[in-house]
Amino acid sequence: MAGMRAGGTLLTGALLGVVMVAVVFGGEAAVSTTEFCTSCHSMSYPAEELKTSSHYGALGANPGCKDCHIPQGFKNFHLAVATHVVDGARELYLEFANDYSTLEKFNERRLIMAHDARMNLKKWDSNTCRECHKNPQPPGSDAKAAHKKMETEGATCIDCHQNLVHKEVAETDLNASRKEGKMVLKPEKKDKDDEEDEEG
Repeated sequence: MAGMRAGGTLLTGALLGVVMVAVVFGGEAAVSTTEFCTSCHSMSYPAEELKTSSHYGALGANPGCKDCHIPQGFKNFHLAVATHVVDGARELYLEFANDYSTLEKFNERRLIMAHDARMNLKKWDSNTCRECHKNPQPPGSDAKAAHKKMETEGATCIDCHQNLVHKEVAETDLNASRKEGKMVLKPEKKDKDDEEDEEG
């Protein structure tokens, strides 16, 4: 009798475990869709920008929000869940705390949101970028030297490649931001015309 009871308890526990795993994985998939992301009004602006970017339609692929902003695959599942729990809760609060009723109002917080997304990519070693860009071999000595920094200085894709998809905002120095615990802007790049004026 005791053996049957223990077997029933074990079977019930196993079934509950399977149900819990299905709920967690199914829930994660549901909250990773572009439709879910854009259910918040503020995210409708960047979603439209994505569709006009060079990343959309490239090589026949039409990425959604999750492809850049949520780490994919079983090995990154913990990052995806943590991103939804921590960032999702914060973004939900900010959605109610801020007025995003117009693009102009959204743009008032755009730099902060861009920096937060960049810091996530830095933290993840740009693994969402690497899902598509497996082994980039850039042409030109400058680009090759910059890519060498990934091996020598711990740089990652997002350190150099900012403003590729959404409306351009000031670039941020991610290493300095991490070190100082606050957003640090990169120095503005000088145009070649400005450099020539200084030399002349």
